[in-house]
Amino acid sequence: MTEIDDVLVTRAAYDAVAELYTNLFKSHLDSNPFDRAMLDVFIASVNETEPGMVADIGCGPGRVTTYLKAAGLNVFGIDLSPEMIRQARAAHPDIHFEEGSMERMSLDDAALSGIVAWYSIIHTPPERVPAVLTEFARVLRPEGHILFGFQAAEEPRGVQAYDHKVAPGYRWAPDTLAEALEENGFRVTARMLRAPRPDDRGPQGYVLAVRN
Repeated sequence: MTEIDDVLVTRAAYDAVAELYTNLFKSHLDSNPFDRAMLDVFIASVNETEPGMVADIGCGPGRVTTYLKAAGLNVFGIDLSPEMIRQARAAHPDIHFEEGSMERMSLDDAALSGIVAWYSIIHTPPERVPAVLTEFARVLRPEGHILFGFQAAEEPRGVQAYDHKVAPGYRWAPDTLAEALEENGFRVTARMLRAPRPDDRGPQGYVLAVRN
């Protein structure tokens, strides 16, 4: 599958399930204290430095974006799927959402003080993820913070392909993602692996890092 093909497949797949996805995960953060805890650490980290613009990349219908907004961050959302962006704009007209690709963002260098990439790299072939991380480093200012949430590999190291319900997906071991970040302009400040909850298909991972 070429680069263009896999992006098109992912966009079309999320366009097709946008309304269902929005309804299914609308209150997901309310019942997940681990997700909220990591987002709260990210929020506190951004606020400890000079606050600026924050991007929720792969924002979907905006559930994480609204959480960050409610905490006082100057946040906007980017997503590959135009239908997801339509859902986000309809539900949250007070927040800016735009269609775009995390592989080539229309942002100036060092434009952001923070990035949340919440389950955003899971459909990107692993060989292209280092370039994505370099792009994240480009748009983050020095000492800017980035938080990843992702399905975690069952092995302690490596990346595993798996049958995601929407589009082909990849599970990352937290240590493997941390190493990729450190090789592409970041230093890791925290990582966490948690056991699956009843509605999860496997363990979940989180990595928080700072741009060098």
